[in-house]
Amino acid sequence: MRTYLSWKCIPVFCLCLMGGGVLAETEALRNSIYSPGKLKPRDSVLKVKAGQPAPDFTLPAVSGRKISLSQYRGRSNVVISFVPAAFTPICSDQWPGYNIVKDMFDETDAILLGITVDNIPTLHAWTRQMGKLWFEVLSDFWPHGSVADRYGVLRTDGLAERALFFIDKQGIISAILVMDINHRPDLEACAVELRKMNKK
Repeated sequence: MRTYLSWKCIPVFCLCLMGGGVLAETEALRNSIYSPGKLKPRDSVLKVKAGQPAPDFTLPAVSGRKISLSQYRGRSNVVISFVPAAFTPICSDQWPGYNIVKDMFDETDAILLGITVDNIPTLHAWTRQMGKLWFEVLSDFWPHGSVADRYGVLRTDGLAERALFFIDKQGIISAILVMDINHRPDLEACAVELRKMNKK
C-alpha cells in the first residue's frame, strides 16, 4: 500500500491559502472576482445521509461531455464538491487547490466532480481563468439547482452550499461535509474521509 507522504503538505498548503488567495493568481481572475460579503453560514437541510445510495444525476460538463454519477459505479470512489458560485473569492481558491493535492485522490482511487449552479458559458470563462483543473466541472444550472436540491444543499437564495459528498464504489454515501459557506473546506478532513472510504 502506498504511503501518504505527499499529504504532509496539507497544513502548509492551508496556511498559504489563508495568506491571501495565492491560487487565484492570474491578473484576469483577480480583476473578475465578485465578493458577496459575509453570507449566512448554512441555509439548507440535507435530504440524504451517510449509508444511503447517492442520488444519480447526469449534468453537462465544461469539457463538453455529459457526466453521470452512475458511470463511476464499480470503478472509482467519487467526491462531489458543491460550491456556491463562479467568480467568487473562496471558490476561486478552493478548486485550484485540489490540483496541488491530486495525489490524495489518486492514492485513494477517487475522482472529483465539481458542481455549481452556474451555466456552462460562465463556468467555461471561470475555469479558463483559474487554469487547468484535473477534474470535471459540471453545471447544475437547469433545471436550476436540481441536483443540489436532491442532495439537500440548495440554499434559499438559489446558490449551493459549500459541501463535499464522499461516495464509494458501490454508489453509497460514505460521509458528508457541509461547511460554513464563508470558509474553505478542511483538506485534512477530506484526506481522512478519503482514506476511510478507500478501506471499505
